Amino acid sequence: MDEQINENLKNISSWKRIFFMLVYAVIMGLVRILLWAVILLQVASSLLTGRCNRNILSFGKSLSVYLYHILLFLTYNTDQLPFPFGEWDLTKKLEIPSFPERDRSE
Repeated sequence: MDEQINENLKNISSWKRIFFMLVYAVIMGLVRILLWAVILLQVASSLLTGRCNRNILSFGKSLSVYLYHILLFLTYNTDQLPFPFGEWDLTKKLEIPSFPERDRSE
């Protein structure tokens, strides 16, 4: 058991993932602030013109998908790195893995 833990701690790919997770945690905070700005702009646009601004709508959707991709990466649901280390629209192509029911007696 201790040998397995030592092997896990020496695994470079695990440490690389942890590094990227920290980077994406910071990016996620910035994206959340930007999303609030988009929300406020859309509310202002709606109040002033009586309808949603299509450009802001599209940008908000794109940011939401990006944030979703970051969350999938942070929760280990995907190994594909989000932007800037991957494609911007990669999340649209992602498939969320389904895990088979595990025997609880294991």
